[in-house]
Amino acid sequence: MVTTSDTRIDTGISVSGTPGDRQDEILTPEALAFVAALHRAFAPRRQELLQRRQERRTKIANGADPGFLAATADVREDFSWSVATLAPGLEDRRVEITGPCDRKMTINALNSGAKCWMADLEDSSTPNWHNVIDAQANLRDAIERRIDFTSEQGKEYRLTGETLTDLPTIIVRPRGWHLAELHLRVDGLPVAGSLVDFGLYFFHNAHRLLELGRGPYFYLPKLESHLEARLWNDVFVTAQDLLGIPQGTIRATVLIETITAAFEMEEILYELRHHSSGLNAGRWDYIFSVIKNFRERGPRFVLPDRDQVTMTAPFMRAYTELLVRTCHRRSASAIGGMAAFIPNRRDPEANAAALEKVRADKNREADDGFDGSWVAHPDLVPVAMEVFDETLGGVPNQIDKQREDVVPNAAALLNVAATPGEITEGGIRKNLEVGVRYIESWLRGNGAAAINNLMEDAATAEISRSQIWQWIHAESKTDEGRTVTRAWVEELLRDEFARMDRFDGDRFDDALSVFAECALGEGYPTFLTLPAYTRFLVLNRPKMVR
Repeated sequence: MVTTSDTRIDTGISVSGTPGDRQDEILTPEALAFVAALHRAFAPRRQELLQRRQERRTKIANGADPGFLAATADVREDFSWSVATLAPGLEDRRVEITGPCDRKMTINALNSGAKCWMADLEDSSTPNWHNVIDAQANLRDAIERRIDFTSEQGKEYRLTGETLTDLPTIIVRPRGWHLAELHLRVDGLPVAGSLVDFGLYFFHNAHRLLELGRGPYFYLPKLESHLEARLWNDVFVTAQDLLGIPQGTIRATVLIETITAAFEMEEILYELRHHSSGLNAGRWDYIFSVIKNFRERGPRFVLPDRDQVTMTAPFMRAYTELLVRTCHRRSASAIGGMAAFIPNRRDPEANAAALEKVRADKNREADDGFDGSWVAHPDLVPVAMEVFDETLGGVPNQIDKQREDVVPNAAALLNVAATPGEITEGGIRKNLEVGVRYIESWLRGNGAAAINNLMEDAATAEISRSQIWQWIHAESKTDEGRTVTRAWVEELLRDEFARMDRFDGDRFDDALSVFAECALGEGYPTFLTLPAYTRFLVLNRPKMVR
């Protein structure tokens, strides 16, 4: 007897992993053939673009600052084009809730009162095989309104509202181009996780969503260039043709969460213009991208403690204001960043203070012209909704707020050195704690971890480990004048690790090993989820039973 499946289909598709209850329902021969068709059409281009990423990072590491592209100046200077008209359910996006697609979270998100739900198959979801299939089943059940959940304590969760259009509009975020799905291979090669997530959701739900008055909508993460947006657009064209769905039905919002994409926002909208619904300010990944790309460039690009890098930092203001200007001049929606605070009802004073910070953050976004924003917890929906209601009044968005006062400025986007704040021992310790605790949660299959009243996901863990790596290699000094060395950080890491509460089945030892590899080694893995995914597969390798 074997506790894993390895099914080889005539079309050269192989599926491996521990099968779940719903796998046959999701991985039908037709659905697998659809994903395989996408893989065969686009896998070579994906690999080429991933190689381009590395080549570009090498140039930046050698001193070449990114900038606005001369080759695409005509796109930026042509005022005649705009993106597609807003699709049903995407006209009003003033508050969007985010989160993974487990059954309870799906119901809570759809009952939250938000306008949209970013159903996350990426940074807040560990891509173990169970989660990959379970998320697809839960999304399908939610669209058909047949989803419910009963907790171990007997609490029941069910959808409110009469129809799908009474609920937040579902916008699915597939994995980024860099992640492979090692449980699904075509012609011997792993399929991109992005194509697995997109393909299965689109195949099973696109027609039904249109019947119900909505459409197949997506968030596209981790893009680093307009060429990667072009690849997605070609995927959309092919997918719609394969299923006989009219071109332009798909709508995608791109997360601008890399420093290189910040210089190509107009080009990204242009490439996706027939399928575009706007851009989002992915603040945490953006900070991570700045650290990653300039990690070897010295003090000019060294940031202070993570908590001190706020949205009012000059380089962050330049980025977000340019995003609003770019979107609105092309009739696209501009969606603000995440409020990651998790309310603590047992500490009313701290809760009130944190909610005021959330309110101030959302007020700034609304005043800047954003059409909506993200929250990570249902209790934050009323706060954000009140702010945007006050700004928008009776209109669904403020796309008519053009922000012509904002002038694209490459130097401002790269003005990292002007960020106020200092590196502190407390900040180092917090990065160590968050990094290890998040990876431990991720290795157990939970990619959205509540740590110190904040919802941490892969992006925030990336900041934590990347700052440690950069501070060590830049020989940065703390506010007390102490140089950040590997030996000192290892001492602090041992101290923080000893404080962590252990429990049966925890993965702390493995998390410590992954964190040390990503933060303390000479090398720098481009994403911590890559070694973490490898470690996860080893930890959960099915055992042969003879």
